[in-house]
Amino acid sequence: MRRYILSFICVFCLTAFAFSQDHQEQPAGEQHGTIDHQPSHGDGGHDAGCGPIEDHGFDPGAKAFHHVSDQNVYNIGPIQLPLPCFLYAPGHGWTTFSSGQFHPDAHGNGHAAISKYVLVEGLVRRIDDPSFPDGEVEIGHHPYLKMEMQADGKEKEIPYVCYNAKLYPTVGRSTADFGMFGGGISSFYDFSLTKNVVTMLLVFLFLALVFSSVAKAYSKRDGMAPTGLQGFMEPILLFIQDEVAKPFIGAKWEKYLPFLLSIFFFILGLNLFGQIPFFGGSNVTGNLAFTGVMAILTFLVVNLSGNRHYWEHVLWMPGVPSALKVLILTPVEFLGIFIKPFTLMLRLAANITAGHIVITIFISLIFIFGKGQWGPSLGTSIGSTVLTMFMMAIELLVAFIQAFVFTLLTASYIGSAVEDGHGHDHEEAGAHH
Repeated sequence: MRRYILSFICVFCLTAFAFSQDHQEQPAGEQHGTIDHQPSHGDGGHDAGCGPIEDHGFDPGAKAFHHVSDQNVYNIGPIQLPLPCFLYAPGHGWTTFSSGQFHPDAHGNGHAAISKYVLVEGLVRRIDDPSFPDGEVEIGHHPYLKMEMQADGKEKEIPYVCYNAKLYPTVGRSTADFGMFGGGISSFYDFSLTKNVVTMLLVFLFLALVFSSVAKAYSKRDGMAPTGLQGFMEPILLFIQDEVAKPFIGAKWEKYLPFLLSIFFFILGLNLFGQIPFFGGSNVTGNLAFTGVMAILTFLVVNLSGNRHYWEHVLWMPGVPSALKVLILTPVEFLGIFIKPFTLMLRLAANITAGHIVITIFISLIFIFGKGQWGPSLGTSIGSTVLTMFMMAIELLVAFIQAFVFTLLTASYIGSAVEDGHGHDHEEAGAHH
């Protein structure tokens, strides 16, 4: 149990650090305005004025992506709980404050700028314009959006904020995605505690209490039948041990059991926590930063544990013609080393995110068809509630399945890396006879 707790702490620390380098751009929501004028060459900002907010109607897609995104505020129903912000801009140093100083509304848009930092859709952004004042200043309640051409020739939607009847463009935080997801290095770095990191902390503390209690019960009731929480957890522990670790890893299963238990319970706990209505709405396991770290951990454990037989199978298969190995088999096997963890990352993130989005879309049907009228709103509310409850039941099942599948595949990859080739060959030969 001690080895399991240490393994679990390592998994948590690495995934928490990944969120400080994660970034997800969100599409425009229904609370944004649009601008199509060009910037002036005056003293900064856009001189055409902010103008009124143009109502584009309810956008279910934007609402769904807003729901699954990581943010610098934590939501419990309509209540916005502030989180600590730790921001660093080269040449300006560190800036530390609470996200509550942005005075965010229910949509996560701040009404104040702090040291050129603003809050847009729950995410901290920065104003690079030197004419924008430092310190705390009041800004417009809603961001304005403008499509701008980027250096790579693609258009990107940029949020602007209004101050003194002028519009100022904002930039997102630096990310370690090499531009694959629209990020890259910008003018500042965000090391804040985000919604997903806070969720991980809560789940981590809960699981730590659970397993500390179970460990004490095992030490006090050695040789006795389990009761209470110990009795509830033991079948799950034995299932991972007997149905996953032993069959797929073999004789060395005990060495890797703490790692398998860590990823199983951490993923399961986060999946279930994300199902609680109106309590954060966290989408941790649907975030590529989290699943990427889990996949990297699996990649390291598998390949650092690989024995001679494993690497011979990957790099130079004995008994296979050299031309076939060089042209086809070796490149495919070598790519497979990286493809396996990559598919682990995408499978978990896609399944969990899809469920969150579908539930949000079902709820959005009330606003799409009801349009504020009592009759249609009541009818669509009933249908939407039924569909949402059905989807939440499916998501509850998916929460267990995805945690199990991730653990099962990890165990199978480890087993292929540590198996004894000669013993395996003898077993196959015996089976043929």
